[in-house]
Amino acid sequence: MSIKGLFNLVPFAMKQLIRHRVRTLLTLVGIGAGIFLFTLVESMQSAVAAVTGQQASEATLVVFRENRYCPSTSRLPEYYADEIKQIDGVREVIPIQITVNNCGASLDVVTFRGVPPQLLSRYAPEIEVLDGSLSAWEQTDDGALVGENLAERRGLKPGDSFAAAGVRVRINGIIRSPNAQDNNVAYVHLPFLQQTSSKGLGEVTQFNVRVSDPADLDRVAKEIDSRFRSGESPTFTQPETAFFAQAARELIDLTRFTRWIGLGAVVAVMGLVANAVLLVVRSRVKENAVLQTLGFPNRAIAWLVLLEGLLLGLAGGLVGACGAWLFLRLSHLSFGNEGQIMAVSAQASLVVRGMGIALLLGGLAALYPAWISVRRPIVESLRS
Repeated sequence: MSIKGLFNLVPFAMKQLIRHRVRTLLTLVGIGAGIFLFTLVESMQSAVAAVTGQQASEATLVVFRENRYCPSTSRLPEYYADEIKQIDGVREVIPIQITVNNCGASLDVVTFRGVPPQLLSRYAPEIEVLDGSLSAWEQTDDGALVGENLAERRGLKPGDSFAAAGVRVRINGIIRSPNAQDNNVAYVHLPFLQQTSSKGLGEVTQFNVRVSDPADLDRVAKEIDSRFRSGESPTFTQPETAFFAQAARELIDLTRFTRWIGLGAVVAVMGLVANAVLLVVRSRVKENAVLQTLGFPNRAIAWLVLLEGLLLGLAGGLVGACGAWLFLRLSHLSFGNEGQIMAVSAQASLVVRGMGIALLLGGLAALYPAWISVRRPIVESLRS
């Protein structure tokens, strides 16, 4: 059948769907709900990929307290930094304090990272200040540089006051970074965060240790843990790549079940379209027979049914995918665990993918009804 002939059938197919307004509307609502869930799940999986795919330094070690399960349980004396610097092969030690409002799994995690102001550019050199001033942050004790995702989620801008997890700061700047975690945290001065937290001055959550030669990572890690094994706070040291891999496993576990939700949504959409189109075909047995009598070829009848399935899929996919995009834009959804944060952002590519999946499912679901519509003899259809 020619392309022109197919386009001529589109208005006819639309009229056939409009004839049954209630059934068509209910079908579109069901398809929209399924594609909404599918797009939401795909957005979550994309967020996981963004977080777990971040590049870790191959020459950096992360030192925590042994057997810690949350940043708040990792308490290390800050003077450990001086002893770590004495180990052969260590180039730099950065003490870091982490405070979170909820250590367990949560949909709204706020994480404060306290770092020495003079070391921020070396700890996170890829940070870009979008609004505000870095110099203002360096000169203000209670200032904060807030990641753009956290700022959007909480409606923050430079000059605002913000409080969470018992910490109150004044926003000096909004930052962006290719590292997904930086876009969801607030950077503050280390002494300020120590004073406002329960730990007090002299204690930190972790040390980031940079070595001169990546080949020395294992040796330096063993020496650090050996040095403090019998001390007041035993340590556990691992390469930053291993640290990110562990965080990745936890985030993947949090979102693994969503794949089944997405699969269920796809199956439900296909079932809804197939059921709706099949009902339409069965209610139009005589009409299709009359069209065949007037000279409509079987392939035109079949294409008419296929177009109805495609139109249902496209319209439902448009509603569901755009609804998911709007929901994510307005809600700024994020969740995390143990201070690791994952922001679920609205992406136009996922909307297009959702609509494409709905269109494909609509066509596949209409194949069997299209075959049913042309397999019966005309005389039998007219008598039914």
